Amino acid sequence: MLKGAERGTVVLADISGYTGLLVDTELEHAQDALRDLIQTVVAKLRPQFRLAKLEGDAAFVYSLTDAIDGSQLLDTLEAAYFAFRRRLESISRATTCDCNACIRIPSLNLKLVAHHGEFVRQRLYGVEELTGSDVIVVHRLLKNRVAERVVAGGYLLLTDACLAAAGLNPEPLGLIEYRDEFEGVGEVGGWVHDLEAAWQRERELRRVRVSEKETALLIEADIPAPQQVVWEWVTDPARRPQFVPGVLRVEEMASAGRRGVGTTNHCMHGEGVTLEEVLDWRPFDYFTLQTTLPNGLSAVTMEELVEVADGTHVVVRVAKQKSARGREAFGQMSDMIAGLYRASLAQLGQLVMEASDSRESPGAAGG
Repeated sequence: MLKGAERGTVVLADISGYTGLLVDTELEHAQDALRDLIQTVVAKLRPQFRLAKLEGDAAFVYSLTDAIDGSQLLDTLEAAYFAFRRRLESISRATTCDCNACIRIPSLNLKLVAHHGEFVRQRLYGVEELTGSDVIVVHRLLKNRVAERVVAGGYLLLTDACLAAAGLNPEPLGLIEYRDEFEGVGEVGGWVHDLEAAWQRERELRRVRVSEKETALLIEADIPAPQQVVWEWVTDPARRPQFVPGVLRVEEMASAGRRGVGTTNHCMHGEGVTLEEVLDWRPFDYFTLQTTLPNGLSAVTMEELVEVADGTHVVVRVAKQKSARGREAFGQMSDMIAGLYRASLAQLGQLVMEASDSRESPGAAGG
């Protein structure tokens, strides 16, 4: 029985250079490397996206959502690319084989194409298939000329429809406009995100972490949900009032609609306002904030998400105060702050479980 048309985001993650790798190389070694790299990419795309199928050297994934959290979408797709590059380097360092396949593995790269539209899910011979014109569009987009016209390395091509659904402003994000004609679908407009450049920036970013030695307050909790899902909840300002006691709303100021280093939040607590500034942002592992409470006390807080077998282990570290006045003020408030975090994480765990039970499929990067 056919389901009705649904709206969502479809993404193709394609390993470029693999066809050339197969020429005059050892097939077994090439296939082992491909399997490893594809698994790495898909693991980072889940659970925001569901795997539709593997298509040789590409993974086709989708999510069901009318509107996309643009920040979450870019974080997810960038994280997949960064994981691919780290794994590529790890394979290259670890191998001692001098066959043609292993020597040429570092030349591989990853390109991603993202589109938003309608499709129908149907089961054929026990396998779920996606059909519809927008599924055709995203596949046609793989045959683009981005590498010739725009960037030579890894990239993300987002269609106009995808950007509109995500509410992203492409120019402040440094995206490059790209339009082309594609067989069977005509002209498609989109924007290119240079993932190679993003990877280099990622490697050069200064990290701001709160070490064990620097920790004044430690709160830990286990949440029975994947790391990416927990990240989505704890970083989405619109969801904060649902699980943090006393928070009425959060006003976010993020460049071009994307969260990251420099983003500021105004958390409204009745007549009081807590100010937050993002100092470090490492999806989906941790983020670090400079938080200023209504009484003027300022503290650096790191929230780390550690993937474990049955979900996510959340570790919150509040850094020690540097001044005597700060240590005194913090000492008077530490029990209250710890209680607030524990209550918030307990409520978050309950909400995540309820959401997991009620929804048919994982939320897409902000759905």
